[in-house]
Amino acid sequence: MTTPAGRVICDITISADGYAAGLNQTEERPFGDDGGDGSGGLLHAWMFDTPDENRAEIDRLNTAGAFIMGRNMFGPVRGEWDRRWNGWWGGDPPFHAPVFVLTHHPREPQSMDGGTTYHFVTDGITSALAQACAAAGDGDVTVLGGATTINQYLAAGLIDELRLHIVPLTLGAGTRLFEGVPPLKLEQVTSRPASRVTHVTYHVLP
Repeated sequence: MTTPAGRVICDITISADGYAAGLNQTEERPFGDDGGDGSGGLLHAWMFDTPDENRAEIDRLNTAGAFIMGRNMFGPVRGEWDRRWNGWWGGDPPFHAPVFVLTHHPREPQSMDGGTTYHFVTDGITSALAQACAAAGDGDVTVLGGATTINQYLAAGLIDELRLHIVPLTLGAGTRLFEGVPPLKLEQVTSRPASRVTHVTYHVLP
């Protein structure tokens, strides 16, 4: 599915066995048991420990005109919004564009420093995509995650391009990309190995 103006892109880091997060997610460890200590763990060490080696991939992470994420990626708060949580990324998130957060519980838009505004969408993935495409204009829309959200968009045939950052470790459990997704036809566009990750881009074929 290609929008009239731009592409719908998935960009996500996964383990070699396909997990985007481990078990036991907490506020301090948003990716759960992912093989290391700290908020980024080993899954995202390629971004924080070797940024120069991966500069091209890091720089294009936040270049879309709008973004979509699931509520679990936005933060640890569950149920009604009884706590004022404004995302894992602090007061100046890296997106600098509209971000559409999938949730079952209504909430007013939240404007942050640097041009990021979180919009909370309660009527499903198609509505979130339509709103993101309208906000992006001529730009791309990136579905950031988590894996459960991306799987819904893949299963619905709504992703044009799949950018995977594959880390050489296995987790064995957690939230897995492609879980419940029908078989896909993919065309490999690029593949670049680095010391802690391999970056692969696929086109999702009809």
